[in-house]
Amino acid sequence: MSDNLTLEIVTPEKAVVNEQAQIVMAPGSVGEFGILKGHTPFLTTLNTGTVQYKDESGTDQFVFVSGGFAEALPDKVTILAEAAEKKSDIDVRRSQDALERAEKRISEKKEGDDIDLERVHAALARAVHRIKLVQGSD
Repeated sequence: MSDNLTLEIVTPEKAVVNEQAQIVMAPGSVGEFGILKGHTPFLTTLNTGTVQYKDESGTDQFVFVSGGFAEALPDKVTILAEAAEKKSDIDVRRSQDALERAEKRISEKKEGDDIDLERVHAALARAVHRIKLVQGSD
């Protein structure tokens, strides 16, 4: 009997991961959580951050996720994310550009400006997490 579970990470646009994993760790809205085969079922919301898992061979894998939900079953973890990218697929230059745009919008905001600060801060958080993941400090 295998000690692995199936991990699926999907977005509205595509399937990002569909493979066997030894353990899955994810950024839940009330804190990071880890799941092994046989875990008690639960459903939770996700924060922007990194899903880390050990693949079948024991190699650490990393996937950026932004928002969404995770469902844990005894033999499967399904993550439905608003956005998700494998570490190897992250475009660092694009992330740095997004970071600079968000910082500029925040620093140049004046009273009365019609800027959705919550949206700008979310874009800033996504850019920072992508950059940290690629640079190895997440």
